[in-house]
Amino acid sequence: MSQKTSPNPDLPIARSGRTALAVAQEAAAVAQGLIIKGLGGGKGVRSKGRGNVVTDVDLACERAIVELLGREFPSHGLLCEEEHNTEGEFTWIVDPIDGTRNFASGVPHCSTSIALAHGAEVVLGLVHDPLRGESFHALKGQGAFLNGRRLSVSSVEGLAAALIGVDLGYKDARGAQALAMVAALWPVEGVRVMGSSVLGQAYVAAGRLDLYFHHSLYPWDLAAGILLVREAGGIATDRDGEEAAPTRESLVAANPALHRRFMERVGRMPWRG
Repeated sequence: MSQKTSPNPDLPIARSGRTALAVAQEAAAVAQGLIIKGLGGGKGVRSKGRGNVVTDVDLACERAIVELLGREFPSHGLLCEEEHNTEGEFTWIVDPIDGTRNFASGVPHCSTSIALAHGAEVVLGLVHDPLRGESFHALKGQGAFLNGRRLSVSSVEGLAAALIGVDLGYKDARGAQALAMVAALWPVEGVRVMGSSVLGQAYVAAGRLDLYFHHSLYPWDLAAGILLVREAGGIATDRDGEEAAPTRESLVAANPALHRRFMERVGRMPWRG
């Protein structure tokens, strides 16, 4: 019997013969049902720190995603926000609900993020908005898409015309620095505090936001989003201008010209400390 091969040589084929993307999409769909049912239910909400909560639905989504990925790719590692951390040549990086504070409060703005890394390189990214039915995905070298439509970052080059997304995170000093940066940049076209960092990055890839920045992120907040931005023609770096990666905590994502102007404008501010 001939061996199954992937259309993308960087991506493995599942035990069922499906592509890694198809399995990730199924996993996101399973989580979607749980999220829609549980939105704003207010039950099983526990604090992990100021502003940082976990719900029973987060845990149920993660377990369902992990069960599917483990069945289809038993040799792969897992790096998940809530409970699962194992090693492998390929690693699935999962945030079952990004925007849990929104979700727990009934604010309909959250997402499921699933990425696949080969070593240190992210080769697949999926950001699924379960409440709008929007699925953003990117495969390394193949572009970024929203429900099958190819994406491109915006062409806005000036800060005054830019719609900027930001989140404050859970570290008080970093949040205060982000607010100070917004004040220093003002006036701009507008500022949106997203409440879901991966949707912020997906919106940059889709041209809905012109720029998104965040001071304090985790691997599951970054892996899928940075691939989306790059495959849509954008640039994603950390606060020092180095290439963004799941192991780096900060992010600036935009088209290259706007990214450059942003970094020049805020370069002397204390956010790099």
